[in-house]
Amino acid sequence: MEKSILITGGARSGKSRLAERMALKPTGRAIYIATADALDAEMQARIEAHQARRGPEWHNLHAPRDLVAALQHSDNDRGDPRLVDCLTLWLTNLMLGGDDWRAAGAALAEALPRQTAPVVLVTNEVGAGIVPENRLAREFRDAAGWLNQSVAEACDTLWLCVSGYPVRIKPSEPVI
Repeated sequence: MEKSILITGGARSGKSRLAERMALKPTGRAIYIATADALDAEMQARIEAHQARRGPEWHNLHAPRDLVAALQHSDNDRGDPRLVDCLTLWLTNLMLGGDDWRAAGAALAEALPRQTAPVVLVTNEVGAGIVPENRLAREFRDAAGWLNQSVAEACDTLWLCVSGYPVRIKPSEPVI
């Protein structure tokens, strides 16, 4: 397994399912680093559905904002992979919390090569649609694009999920 893998795609494209399979493959157990906060009943139901889908081979950590610390804390010499799901929720938490998301994103990109155990990260590709009508949504779209590029550059492998089908993007030769 590659040391760091980023999986991106649209909503309900199969990203999480692919990431879960990749994370469990090496050792049969993995650490799930969740970035979501259950701020309402609908989000709580989503979190519970994700947890129900995973079995006892998963150890869960909650890291809505301090992702680098969670990665450092969960790094292990047994080689148990970590699955971070997802970077766009993490970015949302940082932006709405008034944190310096640029510094946090740079710290994440710098931390990934220093990890001992593998890391699989899930993110959403949000910039493929129309230009959002309000300032915060435009700032989020731009921030997500920047964060995804930064993390993709730091990762060994990049996958794009489309309609349940993964396509390996990196490693490959850059076009430009």
